[in-house]
Amino acid sequence: MGNRHAYLEKQYIGRDYIRICIRLVMAAFCFGAYVYERDRDNTQDLFLVVGFGIIGVSIALLFLIQYKTVIDSKKIIIDGLWSAKKVVIDLNSIVKVRKDTYSNYLFNNPVYNLHRKGSIRFYSSGKDAVVLTDTDGFEYYIGTQRPNEMYLVIRSEMKAT
Repeated sequence: MGNRHAYLEKQYIGRDYIRICIRLVMAAFCFGAYVYERDRDNTQDLFLVVGFGIIGVSIALLFLIQYKTVIDSKKIIIDGLWSAKKVVIDLNSIVKVRKDTYSNYLFNNPVYNLHRKGSIRFYSSGKDAVVLTDTDGFEYYIGTQRPNEMYLVIRSEMKAT
């Protein structure tokens, strides 16, 4: 039972609803242009190929993990895509934990280990985040689909001796 973790969450690149809608609108435009251009010239096949290509890429992105968050034994381990460096946050150095919204913007780009204005950000989709403040004053914004569960697990891991 060594594989059991206190918390495990996988964030996928292609599961952001706004980006899915954008890709579907682009594919619909390609299919509409295919139907409109069908009787005009030889470029109609290109629109059909591009439309199916967009749908294929969208399906592939649904299964592509951007990062994985594991909380276990007083550590938060965030492991990213392929060559991204694994980030380990020691919970002994954390002085404050809170739930917050990741951003007030409607569109947010997925980020992994983005250092910005005294904070380090991890985000894939959604609007919620758990914010950790360490002894040096750095804030770690960790985007999550389950903020309540992550917050409670972090609090319980910090209290465990």
